[in-house]
Amino acid sequence: MTNANQPDIEIRIIESLAEVPAGAWDACACPEARGGRPLDPFTTHRFLLALEQSGSVGSGTGWHPRHLTLWLGDDLIACAPLYAKTHSQGEYIFDFGWADAYERAGGRYYPKLQIAVPFTPATGRRFLVRPDHAEAGRAALIAAAVRLVDDNAFSSLHVTYCTAEEVIAGEAQGLLVRQSQQYHWLNAGYGDFDGFLAALSSRKRKAIRRERAQAQGFGGTIHHVTGDDLRAEHWDAFWRFYQDTGARKWGRPYLTRAFFDEAQAALRDDILLVMARRDGEWIAGALNFIGRDTLYGRYWGCTEYHPALHFELCYYQAIEYAILAGLKRVEAGAQGEHKIARGYLPVHTHSLHWIRDPAFSAAVARYLEAERDAIDEEIEILTDFGPFRKTMGEERQ
Repeated sequence: MTNANQPDIEIRIIESLAEVPAGAWDACACPEARGGRPLDPFTTHRFLLALEQSGSVGSGTGWHPRHLTLWLGDDLIACAPLYAKTHSQGEYIFDFGWADAYERAGGRYYPKLQIAVPFTPATGRRFLVRPDHAEAGRAALIAAAVRLVDDNAFSSLHVTYCTAEEVIAGEAQGLLVRQSQQYHWLNAGYGDFDGFLAALSSRKRKAIRRERAQAQGFGGTIHHVTGDDLRAEHWDAFWRFYQDTGARKWGRPYLTRAFFDEAQAALRDDILLVMARRDGEWIAGALNFIGRDTLYGRYWGCTEYHPALHFELCYYQAIEYAILAGLKRVEAGAQGEHKIARGYLPVHTHSLHWIRDPAFSAAVARYLEAERDAIDEEIEILTDFGPFRKTMGEERQ
């Protein structure tokens, strides 16, 4: 298929990343990674392919790869991780209410198209373009994705956890903008964890010290494991943790056991496991991914309950690692107002949406406007009640 405005560009729908050379995909997804880390690992060829090869996405999952690629001759110049969805699970920007309203009105919401990283509520580029084709390539991807919805009777297109720059580009091409929120820890140049604590109010500082002392008194040791230090025993243990959390939170885990084998083979340098060991057994762990300037907290689980150990492994150990590694932030995943007391502040996240039915699109647009106002107000209030000192003169202890 050919783009009418740029006749030399061919659009191809790819049903597996295995059909695209890793170097070609990554030249679009993470051109900055030559000789270093990508901004985030989630749109890299190795991460998305691991989801496919492990069966975490594909047949029977409701996430069907339909990756959008733009070619100039034999050269891939732009791409987007695109999926046909038959449900709204594993997205973290929720449209269950939209689906219910549309179907009660007699419409058919599924299947829909989703440009996203499955099961990953982390902001990053979604329209992946080689730097020498940046503006034109992104515009062509957006136009092609909308046309796919129109031509194939999908109800809608959703682009989740995209960048602010992509929001501007998408809105200019008629997509609806949705605003959501997460909680991130930001590194203000702290030399160590005590330096971070010094920026907090006295009451919050004392509370964190008490909580860390309680957590670290669980009777075992805490380990950071990454790269070639990762072993099968770590993944066997973490799979048990992940299954327990998944069963309690969303019924069944999204990732298969095979994903962690793929991670060991292809992603171990992108991964930090924070693991707790007691009496010779791994009893709890938190899985993080390492970006160029951000640590991304993803999953946690345990086989023994110990007070505050979750907060220690997921939040405080992540902060300590980020400070030591010189990272700018920690993104601790979706939701969780309890993160505020632990130094994580609310920030905006964004998504783009295009709905084929004009009447339903207008109704959603009105909803999004009211939702944005509510989120802006909530972020302002939550930030004001954050744990940081309000004046420089506040007592330090």
